[in-house]
Order: sequence, then structure tokens, then C-alpha cells
Amino acid sequence: MVATYSPRLKDKYKTEIVENLKKQFQYTSSMQVPKLEKICINQGIGDAVSDKKLIESAVKEMTTITGQKAVATYSTKDISNFKLRKGVAIGVRVTLRGDNMYEFLDRLIASSLPRIRDFKGVNDKGFDGRGNYTLGITEQIIFPEIDIDKVSKIQGMDITFVTSAPTDKEAYALLSEFGIPFKKK
Repeated sequence: MVATYSPRLKDKYKTEIVENLKKQFQYTSSMQVPKLEKICINQGIGDAVSDKKLIESAVKEMTTITGQKAVATYSTKDISNFKLRKGVAIGVRVTLRGDNMYEFLDRLIASSLPRIRDFKGVNDKGFDGRGNYTLGITEQIIFPEIDIDKVSKIQGMDITFVTSAPTDKEAYALLSEFGIPFKKK
């Protein structure tokens, strides 16, 4: 018999988090408990208009960080003030689901967020009113997978946690149970 691998946070969700949230919000069924559906990571690279190599290095870095192939995003219209043409690569994105999502979340909480200078917790103002949370990171070098010597330009990124929670309060409780270190109020 072959032992199948399951991510640590996925097991934690099934065993602990569902029960804790059922008690906290008086859910009658475990199917009512909100779950993490996907994690979307987006990196806008404005300087890519003049330097095409920035997109290639950003795709490589994002693929290394997430463990899943990242894709370039392209502009949809011309904007003369930014010297931007339609169809020019201006960013990189990746959407994580399933086991990749839980593995990335585990690495983010355990090893990447503690590497931020003067870290006091993530801000809880990133909720959108529909149960989704967006976290902005200013430097991609907080991820241990990135070799600082090979980084050509320090870039920031947005990480969006999409949940099935109907309210921000429930999403906050879900993400707190996963271990995201929100600032103390």
C-alpha cells in the first residue's frame, strides 16, 4: 500500500479548523464552514514597458516561489502617458488551488512572513466585504526560495486569499485559524 501525501494545513483544516469555526459561528453542518478556495498572486511590473527581460525574470521568480508555472499579463489598451501599447507584457500572475495552495500558505506563514523587517503582523484592513483578503508584500526577497544575488530588481506583489466566507468576520476567523498573524487590536 502506498501512503498518499496530504499537506499539513489541509489536514489541520479538516480536523481542527472546521470544528473550531462550527462552535464559533454555530454552524449546523460542516458544509457551512467557509473554506479557502484559491490563492491568487499578482505582480505588476511597470518598468517592463522599456525592459522585456524583467518579465522573464519575474516569471522565473514567481514560478520558483509558488512551485507552479506563472504567466505574464498583457495590457488591454494604449495609455500614452505611461508609454504603454496594447498587448505589451506588464505583469505576472499565478493562481494556486488544492495541494499547491496549502503548501504555499504553509511556507508563507512559517518562513516568509517572519523574514519581513520589523514585522508586527499583517494588517487586517485588506478585506473586501465579501470574505476575500488581499495582502501586499513590498519585496519578493522575503521568500527563502529566491537567491538574493540573482535578483535584478526588487519588486512587490499582491497575494489574494479567496474564501467561500460570506462575511469579512468569518473570513478573518478562517485565516486566523490557518495561522496568518494579524496585528493585535
